[in-house]
This record gives sequence, structure tokens and C-alpha cells, in this order.
Amino acid sequence: MTPSAHTLAFVESPVQLLNVLEWAHLHPADPADPSDPGPLLDGVPRQREQRAGQAGGAAGRGAAGSPGAAAGPGTAAGGPARLRIVVLPPTDPMSRGQLRRMAGLARDEGHEVRWQEARGGRLAPLKALAALARDVRAARRVVIGDPFSRYVQLLLTLVRAEELVVVDDGTATMEFVAQTARGERLVRWHRVGGGGAAARVRELAYAPVSATARRRFTAAGGGGRRVEVFTSMPVTVHGAMTLRVNEFAWTRARFGPPRLTKGTDLVGTSLVETGVVDPARYLAAVRALTREHGATRYFAHRRESPEKLRALSEATGLEIVRPDLPLELIARRGPVGRTIVSFPSTVVHTLPYALTGTGVTVAVCDIDPDWLTGSASPRARSFLAGVTDTARDVRRLPAQAAPAAG
Repeated sequence: MTPSAHTLAFVESPVQLLNVLEWAHLHPADPADPSDPGPLLDGVPRQREQRAGQAGGAAGRGAAGSPGAAAGPGTAAGGPARLRIVVLPPTDPMSRGQLRRMAGLARDEGHEVRWQEARGGRLAPLKALAALARDVRAARRVVIGDPFSRYVQLLLTLVRAEELVVVDDGTATMEFVAQTARGERLVRWHRVGGGGAAARVRELAYAPVSATARRRFTAAGGGGRRVEVFTSMPVTVHGAMTLRVNEFAWTRARFGPPRLTKGTDLVGTSLVETGVVDPARYLAAVRALTREHGATRYFAHRRESPEKLRALSEATGLEIVRPDLPLELIARRGPVGRTIVSFPSTVVHTLPYALTGTGVTVAVCDIDPDWLTGSASPRARSFLAGVTDTARDVRRLPAQAAPAAG
């Protein structure tokens, strides 16, 4: 059995894993941590390291095999791990593929990566909880990527660490900070209530877990529990919570600068899949943006459905690109268009950092309230407007540039 890590991270998406690597890049290992290898000694030959550009090969080999082979326990260069990252993968193939490739990059950085299935069956969450309990209790610092995840909240009931770090899970970080400041129950901004009596019973049964998680996210001054938010989002922390800005220093150090093309790239969003934006209105908006900006490529979100992407391609002639890594890495690696156009999403905050100094212009197209579905949450309109209004170093495009269908 491997010894418990002093720092334990839980991620459920490729972007969360990227942001854990960014946090680790700025946070040297604790000298008192036995998992820290420390400086190399004179006369000891350095082990050959795999270059970042070759990491996809190792990850790709794992993708063809079992998840454990792709991201099982292990470290780069045979040395001890600086950080133990537990991947709790979703079930969709696109996310799992990106996670395997990100796990390869993490192992190249010297971190241990453990792939732990927590979905796919009624007993899977309980089995995963039992497998992780010892490490969770022993960790001195816990890093998480999705504070809204019910599974992560369940793990937090076991946490004894006095230091908790929340890294970006996209724009949800903005809502997390705002809800904890108001002392509210943690609910995703696009979630709509309902589900009948059975759903209400489940909510009541889960309430003690949710309440414990909220207490864990409350920092205490005077040497008590420490909570750090590591983010690229424009947030204002509260109480004794601390903030560290994620400027994508690791990404900029490892990749690029990219070769720029003359065209414009569009960035897709899962707002249709989450029930926020009407599919026909979205198709019309993408068609209008393609014509106006001469776009040639469409970088699909990992959650976008094949049917929707097929319809977009047929209606616009765009080349649909399914990225094998988070877009921040794809864009930094290049080639990438001189202009990148996105709807309100995480990338309008992260790409200006990742592409700083490259000459790439990031533009954001507003969401017209008429595009929202009747089932969209009451928070949808104001939240999406806030994502756009607070973006730095981006060009604003009016929603009128993408007229409604019909």
C-alpha cells in the first residue's frame, strides 16, 4: 500500500485537472512532506524526462487500454510523487479521453495519478468512498475541482485537513464564491428545481452532507481552517478565504507560442445540452457569426452531442474540431486563429491569460434573452450577462450579430 499523500486532489473533468497542475506549478512541495523528492544531488544522473509535446503518446497508449493503465498509480521518472491526484471520471467518452491525456501530462510533471471509478452502478460511489477513505482522512491539504459535486461533498465529510483549496471548474467558481458568501445551499446556476416528491426526499436525506460541505468551505481566521480559491474568474473572496489568481503560468511555460492562422475560430458551448439555450436559436447564432467573421473552425465543447455538431457543420460549412485536451492547451499549442469568438463561458476568462502576448484577439458574443428556453433557470440571464460583463481583455460582440431563427 502506498503511503498517504500530504496533498490530495480530486478532479472530475479535464479542466479541473489542468487547473490542479497550474496550482501545483505555483505551489512548491512542502519541504516537510516526505513525498517531496527535494533537489537533485551532484553526481546523481537525472532520469530522462518525456517532453510535454510527447505526453499525448503515453496518454494515447493508455487510452487504448484500461483506465487504470492510462492513469493508474505511478509517477514520472520513477521518483516519489509531489501530489496525489484522484481522477473521478464521468461516463461520457470525450471527457474520459481528455482526462486520460491530461493524466499523462500530470505524471510527466512527477505527480501520482489514481483513476477511481465512482459512477456506473448503484454501489460504485460507496466502493470508491471506501477505497479513498484512508487517504482522505490522512491528507493535510485537500484540493478539489468541483465544490458542487455531490460525490466531492460526500468525501468532504471525511476530511480532517486544515487546508482546503478550490481550483477552477469554470464559471461555476463565480457562483460558488457568491453562494458561500451568502451562506446559501450550493446549487449549480443552471439547475432547475422540481422532480416531484422523490426528488424532495432525496434532497432532505442529502441535506446533512451538504451542510457539512458548506462548513468545510468556511475559512476560520487565527490559524484555523484555511480555504484558498485558485481561479481565473473575477471573484471577490469573503471572510478569511484567500484568493490566488490563476494566470496559466504552467501552460505558457510548457506550450507555445502558437502559430497563428488568418481565419477566425469559434468556440462551442454546452448551453443547449444543459437546457439553457434553444437549439434553433443557437444554430442561427453560429451561422450568423460564421458569416460575419469568416470563421472556418468550430472547437466543440466535450459535452456537445454528435447530432447537434452534425447539424452545425451542414448549416455552416464549419470544420468541427473535437479537442483532445482543454482548449487552453490546444490554443496555446496552436495553430489557432487570430480571432477566437465564444459565447459566455469559461474560456472568455481563461484564454486571455493562456494566450497573453500572442496577438490573438478573444471576442465574446452576448446571449440574447430571447434565446433562452422556457425551462432555463431564473438565474440564467443574469449569470450569463455577468460572465460577459466581467471578462478582461476581450472584445464584446452584440447579440444582434446572431439573429434569432426564423
